[in-house]
Amino acid sequence: MRILVVSDTHGDLYTLKKAVLSQPKAEVVIHCGDGEEQAQWIRENFKDKAVINVRGNCDWCSNTPATEEITLEGKKIFITHGHLYKAKMTLTPLYLEAKSRNADILCFGHTHIPTENYSDGLYVLNPGSCSGYGATYGYIDITPKGIMTNILKVK
Repeated sequence: MRILVVSDTHGDLYTLKKAVLSQPKAEVVIHCGDGEEQAQWIRENFKDKAVINVRGNCDWCSNTPATEEITLEGKKIFITHGHLYKAKMTLTPLYLEAKSRNADILCFGHTHIPTENYSDGLYVLNPGSCSGYGATYGYIDITPKGIMTNILKVK
């Protein structure tokens, strides 16, 4: 299963559309916040994809939850924007929260800095900002052989 992960679109539908179209095999799109209206746009325009999104610090007046937990292909994914965990200062609170929830994968945004790593049984993916020049997005492949994360520039 392929999962497209985006964050911090900040109203940039043009770049988001390019990212979604570049990953036609993605069955699920995770939006890690600061783009609630763009997440809704994906739902309306790509009805074949499941969309999960969380509230970011710039999603004002939103009733969307700040965190989500989903299980796909038997792997638990913890999703948040990152601002409530001080992601711009340190990643430790995010890691600890994901581990306390027994997550296999942590997806977050907020920093606009693409990050992917694996530590102590936890895959971590921040797709960066899917907005403007230098925009990035990420994807996760969950296969019988394991999990793979990747970050790409929007072209």
